[in-house]
Amino acid sequence: MAPKVLISDELSPTAVQIFKDRGIDVTFEPTLGKDKEKLAAIIGNYDGLAVRSATKATEKIIAAATNLKVIGRAGIGVDNVDIKAATAKGIIVMNTPFGNSITTAEHAIAMMMALARQLPEADRSTQAGKWEKSRFMGVELFGKTLGVIGCGNIGSIVADRAIGLQMRVIAFDPFLSEERAVEIGVEKVELPALLQRADFITLHTPLTERTRNVLNASAFEQMRTGVRIINCARGGLVDEHALAAALKAGKVAGAALDVFEVEPAKENVLFGLPNVVCTPHLGAATSEAQENVALQIAEQMSDYLLKGAISNAVNFPSITAEEAPRLRPWVKLAEQLGLFAGQLTESSIKGIRLEYSGTVAELNVKPLTAAGVAGILRPLLSDAVNMVSATTTAKDRGIVVEETTRTQDGAFEGYMRLTVVTDDYERSVAGTVFSDGRPRIIQVRDINMEFETAPHMLFVRNSDKPGFIGNFGMLMGKAGLNIATLNLGRDKPGGDAICIVTLDEPMPEPVMNQVRSLPHVVRANRLAF
Repeated sequence: MAPKVLISDELSPTAVQIFKDRGIDVTFEPTLGKDKEKLAAIIGNYDGLAVRSATKATEKIIAAATNLKVIGRAGIGVDNVDIKAATAKGIIVMNTPFGNSITTAEHAIAMMMALARQLPEADRSTQAGKWEKSRFMGVELFGKTLGVIGCGNIGSIVADRAIGLQMRVIAFDPFLSEERAVEIGVEKVELPALLQRADFITLHTPLTERTRNVLNASAFEQMRTGVRIINCARGGLVDEHALAAALKAGKVAGAALDVFEVEPAKENVLFGLPNVVCTPHLGAATSEAQENVALQIAEQMSDYLLKGAISNAVNFPSITAEEAPRLRPWVKLAEQLGLFAGQLTESSIKGIRLEYSGTVAELNVKPLTAAGVAGILRPLLSDAVNMVSATTTAKDRGIVVEETTRTQDGAFEGYMRLTVVTDDYERSVAGTVFSDGRPRIIQVRDINMEFETAPHMLFVRNSDKPGFIGNFGMLMGKAGLNIATLNLGRDKPGGDAICIVTLDEPMPEPVMNQVRSLPHVVRANRLAF
């Protein structure tokens, strides 16, 4: 059956056609997003939801989305999607960070120019029949210092355009490396230095708890008198009341804003102030950008639903269409290793280590780590844990997740080892994928053995003493339980031994207790995969 996608906002007809051409069953209802009740009533029928900004994918909507696998936001901002709720449910959330980058950057440059030369006020004055040439004394951009807060996709384009105008560009971005700063021609600085040196300040950062009101009263005090502020990123980055006070006091010479704390902005403390330029969130409002983001999100969602490829996800590592087939058996192995370890872990987990060796180390290991962590946590936290939510869930519980890669080490071309760290011990399990594409576990507790997982299994740890196998076999026979496979391993003669058994049906609890009572048995656990 073809995957089903619902488009609940206005989206280009070309995007609808892309879904159809890719074999997706698409429903186009561009006004549905405004009807929360109707959306909640039908969302359970769909595998994918494509939105712009009008649809609010709230916790309630996501709770009703019983089959939803992906939410695609045509645009960069995902404020209208409850990412935490989506992540907890294993729903991939995608955006299109590049589709409107140029358009938004150009709008920021246009706003800076309009602000520098007071163009909106001059236009209104002139069209009112006035000729106030002496009133509108602007400033040049040439030779001025532009401070860029957030130098990612959009910020770096703004910086490039500003350099073309022969401005000096300084940038504050915790994620901007010195090498990248040199490459794009900006000087990397800390925020206080930017505030003190910049003639113009433009913001290009997401709205988070750390960036909310990054330009507040304290920040304005640090700025040079006559600074001009441009915000085409997100409302809430600038404390609007503090900005209004700074404008009235003459500390800030002007401000250009495309975004506001409350939108639609029908009224605002900044409205009516001199040398304030306002536009109604037009950053991405060009015909080219609207078309680009629509086409991009249609392709991304189709690739995920049909091939398992993940791109521009805000809550999961990217997987290319080329990577997906190679990763699939290793993802399965990682999940199995995690399930194996999780079902045998009875102490509080402090850490999880994942080691990748040989050919698997050359792959994109982030999805493998997510699958392994999900496998470990699922027996402990129920089915609420999934690949998408696993690493976040682990972090929330104070579990440290580590991953390492190395070249080939040992007899296998590629293998992975998963280690669970508790207060009392460390336990490892390792596995590989054979040429037939089927995952195998190859080591348990540093004891070499080889087996495939199955729905009904039994783990027995015992002392390596004569009589165990005979007693165990007799017990299974008396209980009428058929042994499908039996794998044995030990660390040394007479030392610790492990027995992995595959059964045709679940082990009844009374028989389980009898196994635990057998001579030489240290531990016995049911396993299910």
